[in-house]
This record gives sequence, structure tokens and C-alpha cells, in this order.
Amino acid sequence: MSSGVKKERGGLFSGAILRQASWDAVRKLSPMQQVRNPVMFVVYIGSIITSCVAIHSVATHSGAAAEELWITVWLWFTVIFANFAEAAAEGRGKAQADSLRKSRKDTPARRLSAPKRDAKAEMTSASQLANGDLLLVEANEVIPSDGTVVEGVASVDESAITGESAPVIRESGGDRSSVTGGTRVLSDYLIIQVTAKPGETFLDRMISMVEGARRGKTPNEIALGILLAGFTIICLLAVATLQPFSVLAAQLAHRGTAVDVTSLVALLVCLIPTTIGGLLSAIGIAGMNRMVQANVIATSGRCVEAAGDVDVLLLDKTGTITMGNREAVAFHPAPDIPAKRLGDMAQLSSLTDETPEGRSVVKLAKREFGIRERDMHALDAVFVPFSAQTRMSGVDIGDRKIRKGAADAVGRFVRELGGDVPKQLLECATDISRRGGTPLMVAEGKEALGVIELKDIVKRGIKQRFADLRRMGIRTVMVTGDNPLTAAAIAAEAGVDDFVAEALPESKLKLIREYQSQGRLVAMTGDGSNDAPALAQADVAVAMNTGTQAAKEAANMIDLDSNPTKLIEVVETGKQLLMTRGALTTFSVANDVAKYFAIIPVIFATTYPQLSALNIMHLNPHTAILSAVIFNALIIIFLIPIALRGVQYRAKPAAVLLRDNLLIYGLGGLITPFIGIKIIDVLIGLAVSGIHG
Repeated sequence: MSSGVKKERGGLFSGAILRQASWDAVRKLSPMQQVRNPVMFVVYIGSIITSCVAIHSVATHSGAAAEELWITVWLWFTVIFANFAEAAAEGRGKAQADSLRKSRKDTPARRLSAPKRDAKAEMTSASQLANGDLLLVEANEVIPSDGTVVEGVASVDESAITGESAPVIRESGGDRSSVTGGTRVLSDYLIIQVTAKPGETFLDRMISMVEGARRGKTPNEIALGILLAGFTIICLLAVATLQPFSVLAAQLAHRGTAVDVTSLVALLVCLIPTTIGGLLSAIGIAGMNRMVQANVIATSGRCVEAAGDVDVLLLDKTGTITMGNREAVAFHPAPDIPAKRLGDMAQLSSLTDETPEGRSVVKLAKREFGIRERDMHALDAVFVPFSAQTRMSGVDIGDRKIRKGAADAVGRFVRELGGDVPKQLLECATDISRRGGTPLMVAEGKEALGVIELKDIVKRGIKQRFADLRRMGIRTVMVTGDNPLTAAAIAAEAGVDDFVAEALPESKLKLIREYQSQGRLVAMTGDGSNDAPALAQADVAVAMNTGTQAAKEAANMIDLDSNPTKLIEVVETGKQLLMTRGALTTFSVANDVAKYFAIIPVIFATTYPQLSALNIMHLNPHTAILSAVIFNALIIIFLIPIALRGVQYRAKPAAVLLRDNLLIYGLGGLITPFIGIKIIDVLIGLAVSGIHG
């Protein structure tokens, strides 16, 4: 791992982030910043009011000046701590963006007049390039802008983007033709057609997204914000009516005093959901940051949140569920044919086959029979390459014609030479297909020797992950171009809920629309241009960074590691975001109950002594309000690590998660303030006694 996004994975905070967040917390005290958060804006206005009251009390030498000053100080701390939570979340994103920004340079560019290496060229800078320009990039040169390879094949270092040092191959045509500005060509050359305008490259978009410049509020976040604002307005109206009520009550009872403004503001701040109000923005920003730490760039917070609500996953078989390359696992000889002869002929026909399947046949022959590679020049062998027409490959050694390929193609080859394929061999090939494998028949001339069994290797642990998703209520659907028999066998071995065989782009799109018409949210991955329509239709669409430009533009997330399995991690991260928001909202609401018992009995006890029975924490009447305000501020700081790291995710049904959430954060939110406020009240009492003593 070199540079790139993955570097920002150390502790939760660094010293630099803490220092910058502390400064930003103060800078965010401007009214224009505070008005964006209705709950904290009420605290902000309340802090201004109590500041004015405290200044007046100091000027008039009021006996309540000290208490009012301390309450005012801690109200301002409440606002600053909420700002700090947001600033800390933004700071982590900015640190990640800084590492990406180092990769963005105004790179020199060699612009061509035609898509040929020897075409007329002129030197310019990356900032002067336009969409459609043709560029020549040779070994050890930086690619100036995003584009598509139109000629050439080269090894490219993408560590500046992905953080991984292993180079990748980029070539014209196919699904590996997309290149990213800021990456470096290591070998050969590429002719690239620019697909981005200056300032709108993939790297520019990444930096903007990571910094949160385009992070709009998600629908759930907006809905929760409206709910919190409504609750705040209700509390504001209720507290506002207490002032005239307390004046009237004191006059009628002929004892006690009316509730002062500072106490009313403190009561309001403690009763409104300041905890979740102060952390809500930080939770959303942290959710996007966690995606970045997983090397996934999300175009908005909306798609991160949607990932948490997904209930259908469409997964490609190859590379996601299986290892991606079929491997030879067994030789099945025809009757009366020695297994070693089959292995020998299979290896001969595969020596020049550079595909993973071909290399696995050579390895299997070595492992099973100790057959080593031989000197093909000495044998005077002529190799027959694989073609789509014959669906066979092989080798001719003199008059010997050795072939390996699809069972029907090799069977036809044998029969044309006057031979026949034993019935047992055909049944063996059918049985292999039924089990999800791929049969390759081997023949020498008119004699069918046997079948090689190729198998898609299901990834280790993938079945357990699908079981976890099932417990969460998420349906998994495998999409493959394989025949139904093979697809059914792989689906059963992997443990997916359903599969679609012989899938075409149209069938993927139709399937997504069918699920969405049932009210379900669908997620899928893709990397090719043929995946673009389905990616555009899916609610959560993850494109591979190695994929085509069309796929990346259609998706709302891009996986820089190009790991199709990442879709499962994306869903888990989205669910963690929703769980964190729900858990801290539950904790915040439960908190208010305890603070009610701390403040209400104290501010009305002089007028109605009977209310002292509600002072179940036995708080000091002179310090109870200050203790509650201090706790209200400090709890935000204590919850910042949970907001940024997220509540630990576990694959459980929604009902179980709700129960655990209520038990841990609901009950915890109810008990913690009783303990915390009491401890603070005792400490304040000891401090006051020490001063007076």
C-alpha cells in the first residue's frame, strides 16, 4: 500500500485533526452556520440570552451572578462541543482529501491530431484539455486526465487512487479501457481519448465528495431533523408558559420566587434533544467517511443511506461468488483408457493455453501423475489455438491429432474421423454439468480419452455471509450467463436465495424493475457498458474502478479496489449508519427523562415544596441546574467516538436489532444521566465547600 485513500486508517483522530476541529468548532459559531441545525440554533440563542442576563447580574452585583455565569459558560460549551463533533467528522474527510489532492497535478500532456502513435503531437497542460482530445502517454508518464484507451496495452500504477501498489492492465476495447487522471503508465504506451473536462475529472469529484462539499442531507436525515425541530418547538412553547405560571404561583402561594430566565433556558436546553441534534450531522459525514475508508466513493449521502435499507442484492457469479477462474479438479477417463494417458494428453493439449483454466490442467497432471512439461520443439509439435468456431484447442504431433474442448465439439471431431464417444463418457459430461462444473473432453484422433472436470471455486466464507444477509432480511440473487444446470449447482453451493441463468442486460434491468415494483430496494455491482442500464436503475449501484466509463457514470458508488464482493460491505456500512443514528436518537430521548427529574423539582421547590419528592437523586437545590447543564454538554463529547466510528454492526433480524437498541441505548440513556448528574453535583458541592472552607 502506498498513497491513496487507505492511508487514513490509523486511530480515530490524529493530533492535527483534533487541533483543526477545535478551531473549526469556534469558527462555526457564526449565526449562518448555526441556523442550519434548528436544535442547536435554539441552544445558541439561549446561550446569547443567558450571556446578556449574566453580564447584567455581574454589573448589578446580583447574588445569582456566579451561578448564571457558570450556566452560561456550559451552554456555550454545549454549542461548541456539537460544532466540534461535526468539525471532527469533516476533518477526517479533509485529511483523506489531502492525500488525494497530492495526486492531482497540472500534468504535461501530449495531444495528438489522430489516434496513431506517429501522428502529429503538440505539448499542452492537463488544464487545457477538452473532452474528446487524443493523448499519447508512454512508459513512466502520468496520465493527464480521465479517458478511454483507444489504442495500446499498458501496465498502469493506480496506487495514487486505490492505495494498492499492484499494477493493472489497461487496453483498448472491453471492460478495462477506462483510465483515471493522476495514475502512471509503467510500460508500453496508451493512446487515450479524454472523457472529462478540467476540474471535473474523477479525482476532482472524489476530492469534492470526500470533503463533503456535495453532501446533501438524506431523506431520513431530513425527516429526523423535522421531528427534532417539532419536538424542540413543543418544548419551547411548554417552557415559555412556565414563566407566567411561576409568577402567578408564587403570588398565590405567598412564598417562593418566580423562575428566572437563566433557569428556564437551562431547562429548555436540557429537555430538547441536544445530544442527537449535536451529533446528527457528524453521523452522516462519518458514514460517508467509512465508505471512503473501505475505498468506495459515494456520490452522495443519499446512496450510503439507501445501502442500509437495501433488501435485495444482485450479485455476479464470476469474481463475486466464485473465485473468477475455473480450475481443473479431476480427470475422468473413458472405459479401458488409463487415467495417466488421459492426463498426459490433456497436459500436451494445454501447454500453450495461457488461460487460468489451461494452466490448472497442466498443474493437475503434474500433481496427479507426476507428468512434467516436455520439450515441445523436440517433439516437432504444431499447436492449434482455441477459436470460437471450433471451440477446441490442441496440438498436432506428426499424424497424432490431440484435441481438448467442449464435449459436443470434441465429440463431433471424433465422429468426423470415424470414431465414436462412449455413452459412459457422455453421461459423465452431463453429470459434471449438473453438479455445476464444466466438462472438457479430450481426444486423440478418433479415440475419445476422457473428460477433464473444471469447477468454479466458490469463495471461502461466502455462504456464511449470505446466511448473515438472510438473517437481516436481505434476499441474494446470483446473476450469471451460465446455463441453468450450472447456475443451479453454484447457487446451491454458495447458498444464495435465487439465481438468474443465461442473463442478458435486458433481463437484469427487467429483474430490478420487478423487485422495485414490489417496493423493494435493489443493489448491484457491474463493470461493463452492458451493465450500465441496470446500474442506472438500481437503488444502490457500485461500479468497479477498472470498469468502463459508462458503468462508472451510471453508478452512484465506485469501488476503487474493483472487488465485486465489496457490495456486501457497502450494505453493512449503510446499515451501520442507520443503526448509529437510531441508537443515538434513542439514547438522546431517554436522556431527557433523567434531566427532567434533575431540574423541574429544583426550580419549583420553593413555591411547591411537595415537588421535592421528585428530587429522587437528592441533588443540591443550588447546584442541580448547573449539574444538569454540565452533563448535557459533556455527554456530547463522550458520544463523538460512537458517532464517528459507528455502532458495532451485527447481522441480526430487524426485530432483534430494535430490541437490543432499546435495551442498550434506551435503558443506558435512561440510567446514565442519573449517575452522571449526581456525580457532577457531588463534585461541584465538594468544590464549593473547598472554596468556602
